[in-house]
Amino acid sequence: MIRTGRLHDLVLVGATGFVGRLTAQHLARYAPPGTRIALAGRSAERLEAVRAELGGTASAWPTVVVDVTDDAAAASLAASAKVVVSAVGPYLRYGLPLVRACAEAGSDYADLSGETLFVRRSIDAAHEEAAATGARIVHACGFDSVPSDLGVGLCARQAAAEGQGSLTETVLHVRSMRGGISGGTVDSLRQQLLETAGDPAARALVGRAAALADGPQTAGVRRPGRAAAVQRDARSGQWQAPFVMGVFNRQVVLRSHALAHSAYGPEFRYREVVDTGRGPAGAARATALAGATAALVGGMAFGPTRALLDRVLPSPGAGPSGTTMANGRFTIEVDALTTTGARYRTTVAAEKDPGYGATAVMLGESGLALALDDLPLRGGVLTPMVALDGALAERLRSHGFTITTERLPAAG
Repeated sequence: MIRTGRLHDLVLVGATGFVGRLTAQHLARYAPPGTRIALAGRSAERLEAVRAELGGTASAWPTVVVDVTDDAAAASLAASAKVVVSAVGPYLRYGLPLVRACAEAGSDYADLSGETLFVRRSIDAAHEEAAATGARIVHACGFDSVPSDLGVGLCARQAAAEGQGSLTETVLHVRSMRGGISGGTVDSLRQQLLETAGDPAARALVGRAAALADGPQTAGVRRPGRAAAVQRDARSGQWQAPFVMGVFNRQVVLRSHALAHSAYGPEFRYREVVDTGRGPAGAARATALAGATAALVGGMAFGPTRALLDRVLPSPGAGPSGTTMANGRFTIEVDALTTTGARYRTTVAAEKDPGYGATAVMLGESGLALALDDLPLRGGVLTPMVALDGALAERLRSHGFTITTERLPAAG
């Protein structure tokens, strides 16, 4: 990777959006002195306003006016930076020129995408080029899908270190979650549904567990089973509904598994659930949650109901109140069984709004890790676990995240 002579260590694109602004604030507060950071976006005036809010040494950060959908502008930006961090969504609409430019320039890249179609197109368009230039193209560096990807990867690593074999049945449990609804996430869902409406092949791809794990670079990945529906866990007695983000998160985890040459083991199976409690009340909550998720997706896919939902759902760039973010939190637990019968749990938790405060920290620290840390020398369209190794987990711990892996007592 040849990155000498770059003007910037890190360029934050989309710095004037809601999450982009939060990420800029995080970088202004925590980036090491001397880190050469620039803010980029479409409006010079809005960039100046964000920079003025940051204060301190960040008030001297350069700003770059750029249209990321313009190939020449994207190429110029990518060539100027060691790392490009993008908060410009929906990525399906705006993201591919910048990904291609970074792959060609050998520049690292991180974003917040939770869009299967975009990541698949990124793999098809840029993986081989990025592998050749050494560029690390890392999607899903927010709540989609850092807790999932790190949680599984750290369980597998601990099991292997203790000689307890590889993973088998692995389940992510959402134990608690509170926070605002992301306008950007809603718009990403909207764009993906519009894209798949007239394309059966694209629609099938979005729902396929191995959608991001296929290809020559991931040969040998076992076909995963079907995702779980509403069910009762026999061991805990908890009723469970599928996690709304679980389809995409599972695709990212399976890509990590594939890129690491099936390191999680030939019997690895993975799903994500929300625990809703025991007894009839828990069953009712699980059914209601699954129904609400299906209704939202179905409503967004149908023109007349989508128009109604657009009136009440947050718009792109909108975010929750300061009070909502201040009261945000999440606790995720990944429980894994191994081929020897050992059980491991990785907990990922933070007293931060998952879609905003926590996501801004995850994205900012992913960018800083790419720019400053000693990471594995591997290019391509990667995942947070594969590209950032243990560096991201350590960085997040230093910002108040709980990330722990433990071996659980054997089931009695």
